[in-house]
Amino acid sequence: MATPDPFGTSKDEMERLEGELKKWKERVEKAEKAKADLLLCKLSADEECVKAEEELIKLKDFQEKQHKNVIMSRDTHERELHVLIEENAELKREIEKLKEDLAKCSSGLSRDGQIKKKVAEMKMKFSHMEEMKNDYADMNTHCVFGVTTKLPFRLNQNQALLTFENEEVAQRLIKMGKHAVNLDSKIADVRVKPFALEMGVKFELHVTISGKKINVSEVPELSIPEDWMRDKLELNFYKSEQGGGEVENVNYDKQSRTAVITFLRPGAANGLVRCTKYPLFVNGRCYRLSVSPNTDVHLEKFQLYCGISKKTILLNRIEETEDDEESVQDMIEIHFQKPSNSGGEIEKIKYVSKGVTWVWFEEDT
Repeated sequence: MATPDPFGTSKDEMERLEGELKKWKERVEKAEKAKADLLLCKLSADEECVKAEEELIKLKDFQEKQHKNVIMSRDTHERELHVLIEENAELKREIEKLKEDLAKCSSGLSRDGQIKKKVAEMKMKFSHMEEMKNDYADMNTHCVFGVTTKLPFRLNQNQALLTFENEEVAQRLIKMGKHAVNLDSKIADVRVKPFALEMGVKFELHVTISGKKINVSEVPELSIPEDWMRDKLELNFYKSEQGGGEVENVNYDKQSRTAVITFLRPGAANGLVRCTKYPLFVNGRCYRLSVSPNTDVHLEKFQLYCGISKKTILLNRIEETEDDEESVQDMIEIHFQKPSNSGGEIEKIKYVSKGVTWVWFEEDT
């Protein structure tokens, strides 16, 4: 027996409604599936978004690093360009100086081919005595001296010269080129380079001291003829008890108040030159004559040479600091004495913070 429908719905209507319900169920299932697919797509999209954001952050960091590197590279290039410009200017100054030196040398070349040059301070060292076989009868004394000019070097502002005990240390530092020196408050990048000294001269000075002649000066001005004064000088130095002897010749010059006395006896002049003053008696009055050896001087083995100090280095572009010159010099010396900085024992150091100074080099003996 069928259950009656309280709403009075027919069987066909029920079947239709069941069909509709089934369709809606299918639609809901499809909607749920679509919703699940959308959620999965959303999750996947979120993951892709997170990855994209991470990639974007990495890209921004990379761009920032690249920008910093570009700035640092630009600053480095600018500094190197500034250094090259300064080096170029310094080379131009050196070229101009060399041109001036060349012009001076050219102007000093005389017509006969001899070079006339003002030389720097000289170092003279006694070498030896020579036997004068040909002049033995005159009892001459012949001395030989070795003479070498000191070589000057112009040390400019913010430069330093360091001379090491070991040549290898200096050459090693020159090969390295750049050095970072700790100047207390900051690190200074300095350049080490070799340098050239000016041309010097050396020669042998041969001095022959006459055993028969003496030079006399400060001869008094007297109102007498020159012949009389010549005779008085001859008589005055003729007296052997005062160290003189028989006079061979008197060459007297009234204008310069000087005379050259030549004795007949060899060696007579040797006793007189030991005293620088000699009495002259004229009309009961005593005058003091100045007596000096009569010498003949000539040069031999004259030669030009270029000096190179292999144990010395030149530091350029030392940055200015608030410390005084002596303190900066001490800091430079400490840095280049350390073996960890490829340094070694230093003999001499000279640093100039302001102005210009001259440093003199002597030839090694």
